[in-house]
Amino acid sequence: MIFRKKTIGEHSISLHSSSLPKKNEEHISNEMRTTLSFHPDWDLSPQEKYVYLFHHQQLPVLKPNQISISGMKLINYNEGFVVVAFLRSTLPNPVRFEQITLLLLDKDNQAIAKRTFEMEHFGELPPMAARPWRFLFSSEDKLVDNIPEKGWKIAFELKQRSKPQEHRLDLAESWEQALSKQQREHLQKILETMPPLSSREINFTGLEAKISEQRDLVVTLLIRNGSDHNIQLAQIPLAVEDASGEIICKGSFYFEHFEIKANTSKPWTFIFPSSRLLKEDMDLSKWRIYPYHS
Repeated sequence: MIFRKKTIGEHSISLHSSSLPKKNEEHISNEMRTTLSFHPDWDLSPQEKYVYLFHHQQLPVLKPNQISISGMKLINYNEGFVVVAFLRSTLPNPVRFEQITLLLLDKDNQAIAKRTFEMEHFGELPPMAARPWRFLFSSEDKLVDNIPEKGWKIAFELKQRSKPQEHRLDLAESWEQALSKQQREHLQKILETMPPLSSREINFTGLEAKISEQRDLVVTLLIRNGSDHNIQLAQIPLAVEDASGEIICKGSFYFEHFEIKANTSKPWTFIFPSSRLLKEDMDLSKWRIYPYHS
């Protein structure tokens, strides 16, 4: 699966906020529901909209910052078939798909059809939204002779790595120049103590939060990419809570060319100006930072 702007992966993608001991709290575990979004070019009757609304309400909840696909119905068509499915996102910003590879699975989770779809006509999926879409499979896409109309499910293809790749530290040029050898070694040791990421996980880990001489809040993170693809982040809306659990600041950060290479972790510092701080006497003995819906 390929996305512009946000992230890549298969079946579901999580952008977690996690922590080092005594720095942050555990990653967000909220359950979230999406709103129904129809493509602007779809001309649906009130009855058709009601059917989609009914099926949308039956879908399971998602975790924050996931992308998921859920099947609605399958219709045999000539020698092929059409699957109507909901593409869902709980990311805080719009997502635009370029290409996705889908698997149709039987009741035993065995692949019975596979096809790659170009998604330029799908448009932009709004934040916290689910959009129904029709996927046409041809007879050549079938992996078995007969496709059941019940007892199936649809999923993004989960690519298997032929050989596990070592997760590495990726430093921007400015960081390479600013960090001493001891500081780089310290970051590497931190990276080695962290739990491994899943092959479809993007993870934000807090390293340090402090108040500068200008009274700005300076937060340093490790942005970790567990996938085997480079990702581009165009916008990251972040909120910070202190030890009391109160939000002390929030804001969106924009990038033109900000890449996290495959199987790497990149440290980055985010500065929240003093004018954006919501609390003067903040307690940073324990804190957490997480993406929010802007």
